[in-house]
Amino acid sequence: MLHFDWPWIFIILPLPLLFRYFLTSATIAETAALRVPFMDEFESMNEQQNTVKRWPLWVATIAWILLVIATARPQWWGEPIELPVSGRDLMMAVDLSGSMEVKDFRIEGKTVNRLIATQWVASQFIERRMGDRLGLILFGRQAYLQTPLTFDRETVRTLLSEAAIGLAGKETAIGDAIGLAVKRLQTSETKVLILMTDGANTAGKLEPLKAAELAASAQLKIYTIGIGADEMVVRDFFGTRRVNPSADLDEKTLTAIAETTGGRYFRARDTAELEKIYALLDELEPIEQEKQYFRPTKALYYWPLSIALLLASILMIMSIRGKLTV
Repeated sequence: MLHFDWPWIFIILPLPLLFRYFLTSATIAETAALRVPFMDEFESMNEQQNTVKRWPLWVATIAWILLVIATARPQWWGEPIELPVSGRDLMMAVDLSGSMEVKDFRIEGKTVNRLIATQWVASQFIERRMGDRLGLILFGRQAYLQTPLTFDRETVRTLLSEAAIGLAGKETAIGDAIGLAVKRLQTSETKVLILMTDGANTAGKLEPLKAAELAASAQLKIYTIGIGADEMVVRDFFGTRRVNPSADLDEKTLTAIAETTGGRYFRARDTAELEKIYALLDELEPIEQEKQYFRPTKALYYWPLSIALLLASILMIMSIRGKLTV
């Protein structure tokens, strides 16, 4: 619908009439004493000429009205669009330790390492989290805040895809990653941490279980995901043998962290399981639809302003030509 942002500006519409009234009254008062009988004939001739030349007055009136309309800032309001906002702050902590380069996952028939599989599945999860503020923590020997909380999901996805193994060191500081999440989410109301790792805590200043207690006291819910296959065929000098590439995965500690904070522990042995975990996380932490609306607005002032300027230009050109021919 049509809307005027400054409707009060229409009070100046009769301004030219007021100027014309007062100026005309003053002119009549000044010239009344100069009237002579034979001037009546000239006045009748002037009235006929004024009738013919009255169109510039109408053009000027239309230009003035259009100028006032443009000044009132006309806008076209579209239909209200409902925006989903959950009010949830969700932080993701991704392990970049050296063991994440083990290639025991497959994506579309191609063998990839654990980090690439994590990036591929987590990116789809991030894309679905409309309405959440997302943040990203990368940890190895140390924990770093890669992305502060933001509604810009595309930025979070991009920075996650650019993460590289060993960027934060070759070891694993699970406790420090949790501690950093507690610090960054301390002012949030509804807060969740999704922690993905393939090993055990081997670095950092904060013990994982102590960090979990701090998280629980801060009402931070943690979902932990243990990444890595249970069995893998390895070729060496003596032939092929089967090994457990996830022998270092500390499932006991990850389970304790999740239970302490009211979350859950998940085991991802392949890409399909990892996708199911993220789908389940969507169910456990659904996107809440709070009613907030956005109404698209389009400015229309330039239309009446352009026409008013065009009419004013025509009057100015006609006035200049009239003076030149005199």
